[in-house]
Amino acid sequence: MRTLHATDLHRAWEFMRLNARLIDRHRFALHFRDAAPEPLLAALAAYENPDGGYGHALEPDLRGEASQPVPAQHALDVLHQARAGDHPAVDRIAGHLAAVTAPDGGVPFVLPTVHDAPHAPWWQTADDPPGAINPTATLAGMLHRARSRHSWLDTATAFCWKHLENPDTDPGPYDVLATLTFLDHVPDRDRAEATFTRLRDTLTHHAASDHHSVLDFAPAPGGYGHRLFAADAIGDALDALIDAQHDDGGWDVDFLIWTPVTRPEWRGFITVERLRTLRAYDRLKP
Repeated sequence: MRTLHATDLHRAWEFMRLNARLIDRHRFALHFRDAAPEPLLAALAAYENPDGGYGHALEPDLRGEASQPVPAQHALDVLHQARAGDHPAVDRIAGHLAAVTAPDGGVPFVLPTVHDAPHAPWWQTADDPPGAINPTATLAGMLHRARSRHSWLDTATAFCWKHLENPDTDPGPYDVLATLTFLDHVPDRDRAEATFTRLRDTLTHHAASDHHSVLDFAPAPGGYGHRLFAADAIGDALDALIDAQHDDGGWDVDFLIWTPVTRPEWRGFITVERLRTLRAYDRLKP
């Protein structure tokens, strides 16, 4: 079994100092250098808009200022990492999502304001987009994890259950990720377990793409994503993840880089995520 040692962690920190965004340097410091959460929360606040949503390239492939659903997802995850589930920003995010929810009860993948700013070519939408399981299920799952009591959760949760009970559902890998987050955190645990059992083969079949690994779906032990894969598949993926650390100390991404600035931004983000996964599986050693 391969492990990552202190010298490798130090190399990762030097990579972060040289290349990463401030918010990701603070995430690294929080998780691996015993830093306080307040600097991370202050960095996150710079991405927030008056409407309670997030923009300003918090999602590196959306370069515009306007609030979009996926950056709100990033914000909720940062708040969770900072152990700030009771932060007022959580309810502000839910309020923003309520304001942009489509008539079908879901949040669109991306809002039409994307047309007014630089963005990756795959961020496309109609002028009046419908709700989508990705990112609605992720956002709902994260808000449930934060123990939010906002009324938007009732609407979003009903949308997710309706989608997951549709026998014609044919998820892509990002839909699988969203579904797993929702099932991991929705309060109705009996219904979540029954739904996972029914959809397990479908989720396993679609948990693959040219830029996703086993560990994207199972980033930590426990949870439904972990149950999709055999132990040896996860072990092999962890060994491969350790081998994937570059000589400069960071990890890279496998998807298209469409403008140069996004590579260091994504590499800083993903380096923290890879190290969090190695720690969760006890693959970091002093």
